Amino acid sequence: MLVLCDSGILLRLFEPTDPRHPAVRRAVDVLLARGDQLVTAPQNIAEFWNVCTRPAAARGGFGLTIQEAERRLEAIEKAFALLTEPPTTYALWRTLVVTHAVQGKQVHDARIAALMSAQGISHILTLNGPDFARFPAVTVLDPVSIASPPKAAP
Repeated sequence: MLVLCDSGILLRLFEPTDPRHPAVRRAVDVLLARGDQLVTAPQNIAEFWNVCTRPAAARGGFGLTIQEAERRLEAIEKAFALLTEPPTTYALWRTLVVTHAVQGKQVHDARIAALMSAQGISHILTLNGPDFARFPAVTVLDPVSIASPPKAAP
């Protein structure tokens, strides 16, 4: 199964000091072990670069040098297939934002949902599941749930 990994996953995967890093790392390992193919989108890469190179004093910025951000980006490019945007993505996005009354920064999530639809991808690994809940064709995979499988019955 194809699973799109959003920017929050990419950021935490390569930031070992982040408290969510262990769950994200484990979830990625579990998905790969079960044979899923992990992919990402150009928009997720742009968001990744934004946070990596934003000053640490700014909201959520990592304050990395261009060289360190590029090193992390190269690791992402090796680990994840990068999707292309088919021409149908815009029309799908437009339908989603109108149908679901999407406003403000959530338009970015709608763009990801549109790309997923255009590419035939139904699952997204994200730390922001509620942001995708309005899109019925998107199945959210929570890293914590994947990283902590249910305990066997006694």
